[in-house]
Amino acid sequence: MSDYIVRATALEGNIRAFGTITTHLVEELRHRHQSSPVATAAVGRAATVGAIMGVMLKGEDRLTIRIKGGGPIGQIVVDANANGEVRAYATNPHVDLPLNSIGKLDVAGAVGTDGFLHVTKDLGLREPYSGSVELISGELGEDFAYYFTQSEQTPSVVGVGVLVDRDYSVKVAGGFILQVLPGVKDEDITYIEEKLSQIPGVTTLLTEGTTPEDILTRLIPGDVKIHERIPVKFRCTCNRERLEELLVSLGKDELQNMLHQDRGAEVVCSFCKNKYYFTEQDLETLIDRMEKKE
Repeated sequence: MSDYIVRATALEGNIRAFGTITTHLVEELRHRHQSSPVATAAVGRAATVGAIMGVMLKGEDRLTIRIKGGGPIGQIVVDANANGEVRAYATNPHVDLPLNSIGKLDVAGAVGTDGFLHVTKDLGLREPYSGSVELISGELGEDFAYYFTQSEQTPSVVGVGVLVDRDYSVKVAGGFILQVLPGVKDEDITYIEEKLSQIPGVTTLLTEGTTPEDILTRLIPGDVKIHERIPVKFRCTCNRERLEELLVSLGKDELQNMLHQDRGAEVVCSFCKNKYYFTEQDLETLIDRMEKKE
């Protein structure tokens, strides 16, 4: 099954719902970063929710998620846009931990809970929107639900999962977000709560062949109206020009050190791991450009 996000509503528009399968996206991230199983699960969960949050935007809008909980994985960064394009990385993708007390990958142990979840949205305005909440579980699904409720004042349920196979590849990944808008009846909320308590986990459903649409219809009372299906894919926006700007931001002294000591520079994109090489002549050109602006 290809990766995509389904956008839906129910209960006369009072429920906003999103379901997704992101198996290929998360496998792409795992492959590029050669991540450990627990890091794959953590980054995959964050990227899956980030993909959904991205398609909540419009046009050329985009967002960046930063999760820093004090755990050994370091910081998780997700970048997503309204077109279903996502990239992500963790500071330490090779972190390895024992399974947790219930025999699952210890995502909370890797992420930690002593920190924050930050979301920055570039909406084309003069100043970007920024919101943050403290991490409450480190498992990320609950943390994103807490973010929506506290920072965006939209009560939400977030379910997300990544199943890593024996060979460390991603077997399935996906998730859903249900957002309750004003006007939903108490009995409908009770229905959803009961279904959430009864339904298997996201990875179990996806392994059984359940589609994102099916997941939503199992959770929400009444007819679920499907509005759109958006393909999801990995895409990095790095290029040589942007990496040149990064080098320039280090300052002239640092570039001169690279020139005289290293005889060049190699810059690796944190998101896609592509390498960009800058020769002595390249560095001299950048330094000359900086001197002319002084």
